[in-house]
Amino acid sequence: MDANLWLPLVGIPIIVAGFALRFNPLMVVVAAGLATGLAVGMDLGVLLETFGEKFMNSRQIASIILILPIIALLEKYGLKERAQSWVASIRSATTGRILMLYLFVRQFTCSLGLTSLGGQAQTVRPLLFPMAEGAALSKYGELPQALRDKIAAHSAACDNIALFFGEDIFIAFGAVLLMTSFLKENGITDVEPLMIGLWAIPTAICALVIHLIRLSWLDAQIAREVQQWQQGGAA
Repeated sequence: MDANLWLPLVGIPIIVAGFALRFNPLMVVVAAGLATGLAVGMDLGVLLETFGEKFMNSRQIASIILILPIIALLEKYGLKERAQSWVASIRSATTGRILMLYLFVRQFTCSLGLTSLGGQAQTVRPLLFPMAEGAALSKYGELPQALRDKIAAHSAACDNIALFFGEDIFIAFGAVLLMTSFLKENGITDVEPLMIGLWAIPTAICALVIHLIRLSWLDAQIAREVQQWQQGGAA
């Protein structure tokens, strides 16, 4: 097999090694992109121009400039405390149930292409995590820091899983269109975005069910860890 066919894949081991060694994710991705571009013969100037163009066209800039300062201002004036007090007033609310509800709603909306309705910066950090943590605080009182970190991790994971598997169902999603274009360029012309979206549904359902099962165990895990922490403190 021609070695040139493997050159576009040179960025993959760079990403794997960089993440395994816990280097800065942004630097790892940039290094992988530069290595891939140079490996396939792109001129350095053209490559840097492409990086700049994609960066300027990215909607993430709007998130940095607008969303994060707004969230910071809301948190300064008690958004987290209000979210926790509201959850505490709902007797049936538990950490697991709140996260299960968010997971279901988030994945459903992502499958319709509404990926901007949630997110780590605008939803998980200021709302979902405080609500999930508030449900545990309302039931058990003080929590150990390790347990707070676990609830935060589960909150972030809910958004990531729902977004990752939900957005592939939406036929106008960029990755779906990219896969369709790539296949057609390589002679596979009978694949349409609708077909890719339909085949993504079983995977999304499996991911949803598996993670819902994991979250259904979370409340029991929290109760057990709080009990162990309280017994250790009493001893």
